Amino acid sequence: MAKQEKESQGRLWRVLLGVVLVLMFAVLELGKHTLLGWTLTIAALAGFALLRGEGLARSGRWVRFAAWCGLLLVFAGILWISWPPVRPVPAVAGKTVGVTEVIHVAQGDLTGVVTADGQVEVYAGIPYAQPPVGELRWREPQPAGAWEGILAADHFAPMSMQTTNLPIYDSLAQIIGYHDYTISLSDNYRSPVSEDSLYLNIWKPAGDVSGLPVLVYIHGGSLQTGQPWYGDYSGEGLARDGVIVVNMGYRLGIFGFFADEALAAESPNGTTGNYGLLDQIMAIEWVRDNIEAFGGDPDNVTLAGESAGSACVTALCTSPLAKGLFRRAVGESSTVTAPSPEHSFRTMEEALETGRATKAKYAVESIDELRALSAEQLVGELSRHHHMTVDGYVLPQTPYEAYAQGTHNEEAQLHGFNREESAPFILFDQANMKNYEGKVRAAFEEPYASQILALYPATTDAEARRNWADIYTAVLFTYGHWCWERQALASGIPTYVYYFTKDNGRLGVWHSGEEIYLYGNIPEKSKLFTDSDRTLSDAMKRYYLNFICTGDPNGEGLPQWSASAGEGQLLEWGERIESVTAPYMELYAILDEMYGYDPSTTPAGLN
Repeated sequence: MAKQEKESQGRLWRVLLGVVLVLMFAVLELGKHTLLGWTLTIAALAGFALLRGEGLARSGRWVRFAAWCGLLLVFAGILWISWPPVRPVPAVAGKTVGVTEVIHVAQGDLTGVVTADGQVEVYAGIPYAQPPVGELRWREPQPAGAWEGILAADHFAPMSMQTTNLPIYDSLAQIIGYHDYTISLSDNYRSPVSEDSLYLNIWKPAGDVSGLPVLVYIHGGSLQTGQPWYGDYSGEGLARDGVIVVNMGYRLGIFGFFADEALAAESPNGTTGNYGLLDQIMAIEWVRDNIEAFGGDPDNVTLAGESAGSACVTALCTSPLAKGLFRRAVGESSTVTAPSPEHSFRTMEEALETGRATKAKYAVESIDELRALSAEQLVGELSRHHHMTVDGYVLPQTPYEAYAQGTHNEEAQLHGFNREESAPFILFDQANMKNYEGKVRAAFEEPYASQILALYPATTDAEARRNWADIYTAVLFTYGHWCWERQALASGIPTYVYYFTKDNGRLGVWHSGEEIYLYGNIPEKSKLFTDSDRTLSDAMKRYYLNFICTGDPNGEGLPQWSASAGEGQLLEWGERIESVTAPYMELYAILDEMYGYDPSTTPAGLN
């Protein structure tokens, strides 16, 4: 009997040790700990197993408990000493086939790297402005200075100052949200974050090219997070098909959108609150002045962005400072063209009041005192300062007002949205029959709340959940596109509007789910995408390439995509590519009345 009990305890111990081993290795991998952590963990577990064999199993219960606690303390120490270091992100993941030829730009000479297949050259971390630090914090960006020697543009610059998550949190988000986590020992580092982030990146077809169309992309992230090197919108996919792609870092949150009367007074242009937009404009000016050196045509530039990046695109379409810098505009899943944009925009009065509250919070009275605080001290204020404003310089008026007067910079538009835009934003705030009506009435005043409830009645939890998701999607994301579409028609701008509905094993039709298709970056070996996904991506990219080149997305072998006639017709990108009527049209009519959309901003007969 004693022998059986001993064998049973032995089996239990081995199972427990196996579970601990798996958990430890999972923490090391998800936390991106260095190889030192793996080595020390294996050694610690081996030592623990040896102790057990040397008599730990025969010891008392409290001794064994103390031993397990000791193992956990040792592991905690291992996690501390193997914490992933900060390293710059390489311009090309994995192997390259070498360094490019030297390219000369206004600031000096530089080289990039070539992708493993030899088809694309990547130039990362090119400064387009001086670091906005010290006395340059909250000032208009200043042109980058010259550098000595040859700049090795082979790593991305740090992402703009923002709050970051623990590596294990990001890994879990990748597993739960994206379903495409890859186990690797080559990514055991953290990406750098810095206030010094005004750099741009270029992808071009390899070799000697000239006169190619250029796409300048602005990343999203609610104007408070994000980075230029994310794989879904990497320029590599489009560069393989003959387009030069540029993107940039720009100031975010309090560093990019803080407003204060004293800042306006010290500015030679009397501006404050739109430093992030000014960064983007300077980056596009750099492209105008230097892109020919990479084989691009500075007179054939398309400006694109997703989410907050798209909001910036629609703002820059009406900024006098951006006039002549681009010809076409692409907006994915956001605009600031509604009479009262629901996000990414606020009045100057609101911006100044928030600025005063921030100074009071830190017990400072002057801008010099606020500049003396470290970026790490201020970074927590991102969520209070992530809105562009009408400053009289970058934006003399709201985009809605500008379009009403026929003021715009683009000659053609391509834009649209996804079926489940709201999904990640209400993931932990779902509606049900108990709270659905309360959510609607809290979000809308009368009589609009009652009108929306009548339009979207719910008798089950499933209906309440679906209705709230649709309302949230329409108000926060898609209604602005309907406004922009009508404003373009009033100004005679050809406009092509899409509706992305293709489910897959990854993000599906959530916010930003279309990007990996549109930019041609579906991994070849990914099992999350089927042949139908790759076929759709190919068609979407061909539409995109045609638009970037000519302003018309149509081309041989593609279903016809008619320019908007103001009737709510969209091109659905889903299991089929076909023209469909836009969702939410009845809700849009309520929103028009609620926001005071002026029919005079649309062509005659369109309301």
